[in-house]
Amino acid sequence: MDVDLRKLRYFVAVADEMHFGRAAERLHIAQPVLSRQIRILEDELGAQLFERDRRGTRLTPAGDQLLEDAVPLLASAGALTRRVGSAARGTTTFTVGFMPGITVTSAVVALASRHPDVDVRLLRTSWDDQVAVLLDGRADVGVVRLPIDTRGLKVRHLFQEPRVVMLPTAHRLAGGTSVTLEDLSGEHLLQDPDAVPGWREVALEMRDPQGRPALPPIRHVEEKLELVAAGAGISVLPLSTACFYTRPDVTAVRVEGIGPSEVALAWVGTRRSPLIRDFTEAALEVLADSQFEATQKRAP
Repeated sequence: MDVDLRKLRYFVAVADEMHFGRAAERLHIAQPVLSRQIRILEDELGAQLFERDRRGTRLTPAGDQLLEDAVPLLASAGALTRRVGSAARGTTTFTVGFMPGITVTSAVVALASRHPDVDVRLLRTSWDDQVAVLLDGRADVGVVRLPIDTRGLKVRHLFQEPRVVMLPTAHRLAGGTSVTLEDLSGEHLLQDPDAVPGWREVALEMRDPQGRPALPPIRHVEEKLELVAAGAGISVLPLSTACFYTRPDVTAVRVEGIGPSEVALAWVGTRRSPLIRDFTEAALEVLADSQFEATQKRAP
């Protein structure tokens, strides 16, 4: 049996929303049509994917497994479409994804000098999509911040750098040369607690029976720094990111006693592109040194 990608997209939409009505609106189709397509998919697979009752919609064990496999499969299909379309247009493009604060210029220039006929492009990524852009073909290689989900990827370590805490300039700790996590234990962290090693062990907010204060939607570093400047909380960032996003009302102070931020190259493991090989060689040769020099010049 051939798996219908359209039905898989329908299934993933329902699994994301856990509601057939909202999924139908998202897909711009009628709900009865969506329900019928899911039933057909279940018949084709010989397995029930959802349980629906008065308590709502839930994935069955078979549905959990299909969701795990369907997401990368759909991403690969999207990547295939993008690459074939590029080849049909007679253009050779190579896109490098990079996280905020990381400077990739030296490696991009090195690749362009080796392949002057290639259109080298850049794509700024975030914590939420630095892997997704590789899987769906928006980027050929990514300069990522670890940890990431490495399934289906090849990863090469590039360099590591210290972490700093971003504080309002009027904060009681803003004038110091360094702090520890224990010094920050009474603060509100404006990011996922698991993104800061050791935060769960020391933070008072993690022991609050009322629960940690809810975070507003934060998509970019700039939004995070706006909240820091307003006194809404603190944020722990890699040194290079802090150096890149400087502003007069926020201060960066080094955090002692926690592990460094790890930066790596990542790409889809099944890709055999010589451009990926050449960019990897160039990045391993020049990126770590150039990033270190740029960061040291602006370090707090």
